[in-house]
Amino acid sequence: MTQTRPVIAIVNVVASATINQRLDLVDITKKFPAVEYHPEQFPGAVFRLKSPKTATLLFGSGKMVCTGAKSQELAETAVKKVVELLRKRLDLVDITKKFPAVEYHPEQFPGAVFRLKSPKTATLLFGSGKMVCTGAKSQELAETAVKKVVELLRKGKIKIKSEPIVTIQNIVSSINLGGKVSLEQAARTLPRSMYEPEQFPGLIHRMLDPKTVILIFSSGKLVCVGAKLEKDVHRSVNQIHSLLEEKNLMVYD
Repeated sequence: MTQTRPVIAIVNVVASATINQRLDLVDITKKFPAVEYHPEQFPGAVFRLKSPKTATLLFGSGKMVCTGAKSQELAETAVKKVVELLRKRLDLVDITKKFPAVEYHPEQFPGAVFRLKSPKTATLLFGSGKMVCTGAKSQELAETAVKKVVELLRKGKIKIKSEPIVTIQNIVSSINLGGKVSLEQAARTLPRSMYEPEQFPGLIHRMLDPKTVILIFSSGKLVCVGAKLEKDVHRSVNQIHSLLEEKNLMVYD
């Protein structure tokens, strides 16, 4: 008889934890609409995560029970992630009370808009703790704006424990080449380009390196989007300018 080894597969790790403070489950369900809480059926709220795929039961006592993890490590990761999410929530209603100029219309948009005059920007605040800053004219000004918003929130006694981590997602730039561009000819000549004047007056050119999208208008004006670094904007513009001149697509007065 051939001896075989048992095949073991972990299908569920149940872990318990406590955060040593009471949890307001009603308030949690308001801030996390996806959390399930039916106190008439069960005393705990269910906080589900997609990654790692788990369900964590939250109790008013501060106790937590994580189920569904495939390993001890994933169970610990899930509990820490839930705690981190609970801590990072921003109370947008409270922010609007302390900062009346902040715009918040949850029935229309889930974020609140915090506008600064200097640097002139609009920062979107979300209950998850995420922030999106728009309108800055440089990466430095975007970082300055985010830090200033966080500083103002803290002065208004809004709890923000960690320092903001700023990641540039998109730089939008406008350019004037100083000459006109034949868009119909450019559409036939430039690869990865689309030109449908009945829908949009500009030619859309997709660049591979750096990965950006450049809108080209017959007036010679360009709009570059998608760059994450300012140097990539300059690289993109220089490349498309050289290509337009090389293909004799530029007309100068």
